[in-house]
Amino acid sequence: MIQTFHLYVALSGHGFGHLAQVAPVLSEWRRRWPEAQLTVQSALPDAVLRQRIRGEFAVIAGTADFGMVMANALETKVAESLAAYRAFHAEWAERLAWQEQLLRKAAPDLLLADIPYLSLAAAERLGIPALALCSLNWADILAGYCQDAPDLAELREPMLAAYNSAVAFLQPAPSMPMPDLTNGQPIGPIAALGQDRRMVINQRLGLQGDEILLLMGLGGVEMRPPLEDWPELPGVRWLTPPAWDVARADMASWAMLQDCSMLDLIRSCDVLFTKPGYGAFTEAACNGTRALYVARDDWPEEPWLSDWLTAQGNGVKISRRQLATGDLAEPLQALLAQPVKPLAAPTGVIEVVDWLERALPKK
Repeated sequence: MIQTFHLYVALSGHGFGHLAQVAPVLSEWRRRWPEAQLTVQSALPDAVLRQRIRGEFAVIAGTADFGMVMANALETKVAESLAAYRAFHAEWAERLAWQEQLLRKAAPDLLLADIPYLSLAAAERLGIPALALCSLNWADILAGYCQDAPDLAELREPMLAAYNSAVAFLQPAPSMPMPDLTNGQPIGPIAALGQDRRMVINQRLGLQGDEILLLMGLGGVEMRPPLEDWPELPGVRWLTPPAWDVARADMASWAMLQDCSMLDLIRSCDVLFTKPGYGAFTEAACNGTRALYVARDDWPEEPWLSDWLTAQGNGVKISRRQLATGDLAEPLQALLAQPVKPLAAPTGVIEVVDWLERALPKK
């Protein structure tokens, strides 16, 4: 078995969902090939990457895609996104040359993209085998928002060509439909698993053990609800991001739990309060945590995420109004009343690593 090959990962910096898909795959890949070389190209902070990806790897700070321009964790700036794609593609030759230069210098044996199409296009030109992995693609997300754009087909053409150039485009459950891909391969869900640290959390927070503990995680695009205006819910305690600086007796920062990873917190809490997103939904369902999530009905991927969570896990959607007012007693009660579903199995992790093994060039 090849032990000395070099895997290059091109990772989108649009939120944390792409990292949530790739990180457990790389952990399994590293277990199989501990001596192999790994390079990760991403706009995400180095510290965020190293919190999720185990072992040694090199980081190249570089933006190969931007996804969509976001106003906050829930709202997309559609006009600005369309303008950004037009500008991106107007500089296509220069951007492609930049990505090719990075790949030539790294000289990888195989590329995995989640899901920068620029990186896939460069790999094709250089003859580097490549796999794409994601529950969405930017060509279909753009089409979901900009169906009436007169140049939509022109913008999507190089995107789809790049995606279709991959050996396969692996689509982990739950994925949105991607009818224009010729190389799509459905696989099982991907999620990392945490450890149950509830006893430690109860001790640190001074809890009795019978409280409902909710973890707030709205993804990699910052958005802080008006928590000071929310009513207190009897018997409910909240864990909030340290940067939110909440001064309420029923809300505590998870800064005091630094020895617990985010996955440990998800596994240990009763409810994850989040937005529709691949990583949040699969990590909740695979770790046995209920999800209370905010409506994001304009996001083209959302219906398939929500349907999967309903079938495989426990989830209840709330409105933007309820997010603003904290009127959560009724949806929380409905969520807690749902029969507990069996843990979903993240079978897609092994499937992706098997695909990586098959895609390696023979030496």
